[in-house]
Amino acid sequence: MRSMNLVDAWVQNLSIVKHPYPSKSLIRFQPVFLKSSRPITSHAVSAVLTGEEAKISTPFNFNAYVLDKANHVNKALDDAVALRHPPMIHEAMRYSLLAGGKRVRPMLCIAACEIVGGPQSAAIPAACAVEMIHTMSLIHDDLPCMDNDDLRRGKPTNHKVFGEDVAVLAGDALLAFAFEFMATATVGVAPERVLAAVGELAKAIGTEGLVAGQVVDLNCTGDANVGLDTLEFIHIHKTAALLEASVVLGAILGGGSNDQVEKLRTFARKIGLLFQVVDDILDVTKSSEELGKTAGKDLAVDKTTYPKLLGLEKAVEFAENLNEEAKAQLADFDPLKAAPLAALADYIAHRQN
Repeated sequence: MRSMNLVDAWVQNLSIVKHPYPSKSLIRFQPVFLKSSRPITSHAVSAVLTGEEAKISTPFNFNAYVLDKANHVNKALDDAVALRHPPMIHEAMRYSLLAGGKRVRPMLCIAACEIVGGPQSAAIPAACAVEMIHTMSLIHDDLPCMDNDDLRRGKPTNHKVFGEDVAVLAGDALLAFAFEFMATATVGVAPERVLAAVGELAKAIGTEGLVAGQVVDLNCTGDANVGLDTLEFIHIHKTAALLEASVVLGAILGGGSNDQVEKLRTFARKIGLLFQVVDDILDVTKSSEELGKTAGKDLAVDKTTYPKLLGLEKAVEFAENLNEEAKAQLADFDPLKAAPLAALADYIAHRQN
């Protein structure tokens, strides 16, 4: 009998799952979904579907926090990937790396560092590293041999500007430099914690993480028989793994205990899946102009998505429950220090692009 997946657990009245994931899975916890303490309201649905501004429940200035952290990360990225010889490759790297974006992963990394009592400075190199790797994945994902997309963050994709050959190399260079930068620019952190963070990030993007999800995604495109198990595998590995790594890196570098790191890992796994569920919803409810990338692409290539398998209304409900269960993992932390992560979870749930 197959092990029950996260969606199964939710569909069956959010009952406690009795079967853990197989040992080879990236997942390190049993997917337990407790009944949400508050019902799913029509307001929560409309916040995702109509463009209504998300209501952040935490008592701090989320907009100011986002602006401050994004400014720190953008400056660090600009300084780290400077224009130098040979100019073309560095222009291509900077073109995609500095093209905007929400900087969700770096913010999660910094917030996780701070929630366990670490300083922002300890997390900045890792925060930049995960953004470099995320950008690499976007450059490669947009290539004709992959998703074949022409638009990213409201601009022509990297290969449309620099050619496919340079785009591949720009992604490769960002991947390599991410590890160099995190290993050499992190200061004031015990070497064993830096090493643990490097190992965590490497695992998240290899054949136990991002690459695994991408390969299965490619193989399943156009397959009408893809079920919830496979869809969940794709998104936990392709999308959630790097989001999880962002949080876990911050917690490790900030000096978190094993218990704190694992609680935050569980939080991150749930918001990672939440991110993809919302992405699937936005793909069928928003325009290309609103998203800054090609809308309806999943439908056009007959990709399996959560709205396709669950229906739009239940996909939105599933997203809301993932958000609530993720935030429940923060209950044992200082509420003031947990506020940024709780607000980021709300933002992921109710984002509009």
